[in-house]
Amino acid sequence: MTTTAERFDLSGRVALITGGSRGLGREMALAFAEAGAAVAVASRREEACHAVVAEIEAAGGRAFAAACHMGDWNALEPLVDRVEAALGPLDILVNNAGMSPVAPSSVDTSEALWDKVLDVNLKGPFRLTAVAGSRMAARGRGAILNISSVASLRPTPVTAPYSAAKAGLNALTEAYALEFAPGVRVNAIIAGPFATDISKAWTPEAVKQMEATHALGRVGQPHEIVGAALYLVSDASSFTTGALLKVDGGAP
Repeated sequence: MTTTAERFDLSGRVALITGGSRGLGREMALAFAEAGAAVAVASRREEACHAVVAEIEAAGGRAFAAACHMGDWNALEPLVDRVEAALGPLDILVNNAGMSPVAPSSVDTSEALWDKVLDVNLKGPFRLTAVAGSRMAARGRGAILNISSVASLRPTPVTAPYSAAKAGLNALTEAYALEFAPGVRVNAIIAGPFATDISKAWTPEAVKQMEATHALGRVGQPHEIVGAALYLVSDASSFTTGALLKVDGGAP
């Protein structure tokens, strides 16, 4: 029998977190490192990745900065190669990178904007999971976590491309859970509103509406993603795969 602490321990494991330089990704990177994992922090801005790596190393952990555009199909297998060369074989992948621009209407959404949103939120996770997951499956172990959104369940006209991409990510979660079973577990967090950089664009009226309609009466703080994320990538969730876990403060 293992202890509760042992079930959540990530010692000796290697994790790759996309969008890991800020917001929810940064919180997960710091938490996974504290739990014992070696963490690769990936985002488009290399200097921002190095800043998080420095935080992890200052606390005694191992980390690696990996600049990469998650919407670039051909960059993703080399990304996994670089991470594994630096830290060792991947045990954990978190598809967290995303973007959620809004448009006045669907007819005013350009093809370029549609492609950009789908590339980062859906195409990239599809390819990166295929590459990393197949390697994990060949080794017989691994955990993959997709960060989805409540917009996948309750789309609005101004978020239609983003909502469609995140709904697709939910579908990929279940498909890959079947493809890479039994050695690799694949789950998703359906995230509600969190006070990250994106929240700076929210109007006071939108914040008041969220506070009035959500059961907890507030938006989430970035560190509040950690409990669910650590559960889903650790042995604590050894019988959980293909799950879509809402972490949304009780959104309606």
